[in-house]
Amino acid sequence: MMNIYEELRQRAATALAAHRLIGEKVSVKARALSPTEAIGNPEADDFPIQKGKERLMQADIRGSLGQAFTDHFGDYEGTLGKIMAAELNSNYRRAIFVAALNAALRHLKLIDGTVHCRDEEPIQCAEALADHIQNRHGNVKIVQIGFQPRMIESLSSRFTMRVLDMDRDNIGSRKCGAVIESPEAAETAVAWADLLLVTGTTLVNGTLPAFVGSKPVLFYGTTIAGAAHLMGWERFCSKST
Repeated sequence: MMNIYEELRQRAATALAAHRLIGEKVSVKARALSPTEAIGNPEADDFPIQKGKERLMQADIRGSLGQAFTDHFGDYEGTLGKIMAAELNSNYRRAIFVAALNAALRHLKLIDGTVHCRDEEPIQCAEALADHIQNRHGNVKIVQIGFQPRMIESLSSRFTMRVLDMDRDNIGSRKCGAVIESPEAAETAVAWADLLLVTGTTLVNGTLPAFVGSKPVLFYGTTIAGAAHLMGWERFCSKST
């Protein structure tokens, strides 16, 4: 059975080839954005990117931007063909692939919402997310994968929820209205949940396959924009551009 990453890579290569983009010598530059560049200056200071845990990699293809959150970041320059052919065997390689894919599909006008929201927009997005889930899924039990503080605050006041995160500094503490659990709790949490709210960062850190297939999934964020389009996954990201 083909794994998710291989299937995604094949779909990406097919889509880019169909638009005669993969064979062109397109320069893709990706660099790690500073927290201020990435999300502006929100009033709170508890986003993972502000703590230095992650950075946004940003690819630029003829002015079309694509981003990917990752904890392994650095500069890169190459062609789309080379990126699509590379093994997706590390967080860094996956971040380059994802950022480039997002930029390419945006360049082709197949997707939008590939640039992270800024300043007070995360609060507005979180409020809209709670309404979206209520309207689409009803009064469900939610497991959120990934520490996104404004979303947790908004959702925990309206839904029964659990939160899983990989950051050991968060695990075991109560933050934003919920106790943060470790990845080791994933199996029991998924079994308990009606809906999985999954950060697109799982696509880069390699944990995404654990959350696809067993329960309804709603992905959030800019990172997974291109993959969601190609794989037919539901994504919510109301304030990205």
